Amino acid sequence: MVIRVENMSFTYAKASAPAAKDLNFSIERGEIFGFLGPSGAGKSTTQKILIGLLRNYEGAVSVLGKDLASWKSDYYERIGVSFEIPNHYLKLTARENLSYFSALYSGPTESPQALLDMVGLGEDGQLLVSQFSKGMKNRLTVARSLLNKPELLFWDEPTAGLDPSNARRIREIAKAQKQAGRTIFLTTHDMAVADELCDRIAFIAHGELKLIDAPRELKLKYGEPRVIVEYRDEGLTARREFPMDGLGDNADFLKLLRGEKVQTIHTQEATLEDIFISVTGRSLS
Repeated sequence: MVIRVENMSFTYAKASAPAAKDLNFSIERGEIFGFLGPSGAGKSTTQKILIGLLRNYEGAVSVLGKDLASWKSDYYERIGVSFEIPNHYLKLTARENLSYFSALYSGPTESPQALLDMVGLGEDGQLLVSQFSKGMKNRLTVARSLLNKPELLFWDEPTAGLDPSNARRIREIAKAQKQAGRTIFLTTHDMAVADELCDRIAFIAHGELKLIDAPRELKLKYGEPRVIVEYRDEGLTARREFPMDGLGDNADFLKLLRGEKVQTIHTQEATLEDIFISVTGRSLS
């Protein structure tokens, strides 16, 4: 078990309600665990507690086999963090930023140039970070989180502000980290990213966990057992719905497949956003 959280709560000073309330979850080694919810739901608060930025929480939290409160500075030798809001030295180049942070670790580190290449910034390492776009800064943040070869990663909205090509690049990096045996705690409100990457996801709203399960299991549970077939009918696109039960013996369905020019066939899976709204009564915006 890499992370275990039991009855954890946290209330900010002068707040009328807790930002996180009685949270219970655990994360296995090599798992990508998605923490999903809208802004203000408690995602970032939970992450800040787990990386040691917020203390005075209630409940019990253990990370990497030790009580979180008992970790000292050596904790940061074993974790990597990619914040949603990039925080780099703007007057240094990208390569200088990585070289500087690399020098802070006592153990072996990755090559700054190799990490720049990995996130698609290999040709931009000599540029001042002040010249970077938001998306470039975000990718540099992801690169920095990997410097110390961490076994546990905390990534907060790692694909925010990225074009489709670079967002895919970051998703592929996440998959590679998982394949290497690393664990990722991923906070996001992007359901497509969570659906593709996460072994399990947790829905959080108003500081409370509403549900934890694998994306596929959720979609099967909340989806409708129907199939929609789109086909051409006298030059127009038509559609029909059929129940999943007994589909292979459904005479109308088989007749349509044999006699019409079928364009698409889709099962009616619920999206994670549909499920989130159903479970929490809130949208992700």
